[in-house]
This record gives sequence, C-alpha cells and structure tokens, in this order.
Amino acid sequence: MKNWFNRMLSGAEQAPEAAAPQAEAAEEDYGVQVDAAYYRWLTASGGYQAGPEVEEHLLDLVRTLAADPVAASGLVPRVPELIPKLLRDLADDEVSTGDLARQVEQDLVLVAEVIREANSAYYRPLQAVKSLDAALMMIGQNGLRMLLARIAFRPLIKMAEQGFARRAAPLVWNQSEKCALASSLLAPGLGAGVFEAYLAGLMQNLGLVVAFRLAERAAESGKIPGSSEFGRRLFDVSRGLSSTIAAHWEFPPEVVEGIAGVGRPDAPPLARALERGDQIAKLRVLLDAHVLDEDDTLVTEGLDSFERRCLGKLTDLPG
Repeated sequence: MKNWFNRMLSGAEQAPEAAAPQAEAAEEDYGVQVDAAYYRWLTASGGYQAGPEVEEHLLDLVRTLAADPVAASGLVPRVPELIPKLLRDLADDEVSTGDLARQVEQDLVLVAEVIREANSAYYRPLQAVKSLDAALMMIGQNGLRMLLARIAFRPLIKMAEQGFARRAAPLVWNQSEKCALASSLLAPGLGAGVFEAYLAGLMQNLGLVVAFRLAERAAESGKIPGSSEFGRRLFDVSRGLSSTIAAHWEFPPEVVEGIAGVGRPDAPPLARALERGDQIAKLRVLLDAHVLDEDDTLVTEGLDSFERRCLGKLTDLPG
C-alpha cells in the first residue's frame, strides 16, 4: 500500500491514478447497496410510498434540528454517568485488575454483564469463563470501558414511546452495538483510537432514532417513507444530527468529527473506520435476519479477509 501511494505521489505510473476515481465510485456503490438492503429490512413493516415533497420535508426537519444543538439534545435523555469512580479509574493505566474487580463486584448486575461479555463470540474463550477475575483478565481494561459505554447508552433506545420509532429503536441499537465493535476492530489499522471509534459507533445512530420520531409525526400515522433513496439520505442527515448532539454533550472532538466526516473525501481515520464498521454491522444484521446468505456477493466480494473476520466476531454479541 505504501509503495502504491509513493507511485501516486511521484507520478511514475499513471494507471493507479486513473483507477482511483473508479475505485471510489465502486466503494460508493457498495455503500449504497448495503444501506438500501438494510433500510428495506428495517422499514419492511412500517414503510410506505411517500411523495418527494413529503420526503424532502422530513429531511428538512432533521437538518433544521441538527442546526440547533440545544433543541436536538433536549429530545433525548442525556447519557448517564455510570459508576463514576470506575470510569475514572479506567483512565489510569496503573490501576490493577484486582482494584477493578473489587469495584465491579459491588454491582451484581454488572458482574453478570462482565462475565457474559467474556464468554461472547468476540472473545471466544477455550473454556467457559465463570469468575469475575477471569472475566476481567479476558476482556481487559479497554473491554471494560466499552462495556460500560454500551450500558450507559441503553436508556436512550427506550425513548421512543409508540409507532414505528418504538419498533425500530431496538433494531437500530442492535446494529449500533455491532457497528461500535466493528469500528473499534478496524480503528488501529486506520490510525484511529479504538475507544473513540467504539463511542462513535454507539453514538452515530442516535440521530436516526430521533429522525424516526420526527418522521412518523409528520407523515402517515405510525409510518415512514420506505424508499431506499430516502433511507440513504436519511442516514446522512441523521448522522449530522448525531454529531450535533455529541458535540453538545462534549464528547471527544475525534468522535464528533468522525461521525460528521463519514462519506467525505477528506474523511479522518475515525470516520473511515466508522463508515466501514457501519457497513459490516449492517451486513451482520441482514445475515442474522436471513435476508442475506453467507455467499452473497456483498459479503464474499465486498469484504476483505480481515473484514470477514470482523463480521464473524459480531455473531451473537451480548446485549
């Protein structure tokens, strides 16, 4: 890859330069296909054929909200600060596993979560992990940080009270968890922070759930436009809403910029990890729902060997 870039910079070979726009177009087309398949599945029972004026009106509502951080953040409960001392200690590289275990064991629900995490498909232990100490050794400090972040975000998915948004929210959250993990796995190879990529994956769909709530109020009762093109545009504008809320909540700048930068030509490393992690997570959801088969070209030709391993790690994640 480095030699390829050197040739690009030196102009020694012209073929790669000519091929680059075609490669970018192919990547764009791939993203469109994945998004379309996922949106069709997500809206299968709640979508309807809306006119272009209705679709544009709904997208404008989301854009307007994205420009008003206070109003946007007011529509969702703030992420709670879970176990403040634990989160502070996790930032200290010198804290011991024993210290963490003593704090975690004070919450039996959290103990169960940690042990369940250690036995997940992501870690694939050779033998069942049964003790808290063994579980913490298995997942490590970064794994515990990710687990706590995931638990902290869960209340957000229950904010929808009725209609399509209420039915879709758990499905979106499932994909968000998978996106967070996939993005964190891809982050090191792209020069992005692992935990920041994980947070971005959890956060990026928050705007989508809010958008669903707006849409079902403004469109037919309990319904949402079901066209794939609308879904693609909704994903884009709602990601901007997610970035607005993340900035208002004072998330790390890398997370805010990463969410906002997805799909841009000058996308930062975290945005590239997030975009690809999002696609892999959507494929995992569609495979688990039996919408796609393992030999579908979106999987066999769309992912490289490392990305297919990431896809496998998203199987049967603890919820």
